Amino acid sequence: MNAWIYLAFAIALEIAGTFLLKLSNGFEKWQWGVLSIACYSACFWALAPAMKVLPVGIVYAIWSGIGIVAASLIGIFAFDERLGALQFFFMAMILIGAVGLNLTVTHG
Repeated sequence: MNAWIYLAFAIALEIAGTFLLKLSNGFEKWQWGVLSIACYSACFWALAPAMKVLPVGIVYAIWSGIGIVAASLIGIFAFDERLGALQFFFMAMILIGAVGLNLTVTHG
């Protein structure tokens, strides 16, 4: 399987884990917390093969950058959280950086 597919799967699992952690309400709803831990664990299993092929700095920057933006969007749409214009600007910078890093990788 392509390293980028592993990375995308790891990102999706990390985002799901973050969403479930929020639903757990500080582990008051432990079932969501357990599912969150399962997603985070699976995330690292998916991330490991990507890191065998792709540079660790690139993998981590893309994984964390996309996760930050996705978690923020989930907060807005699922939990009615608010972000200001400056916060959106900086999230756009994160996405631009992730795309730029992706465009500069020549192997994997």
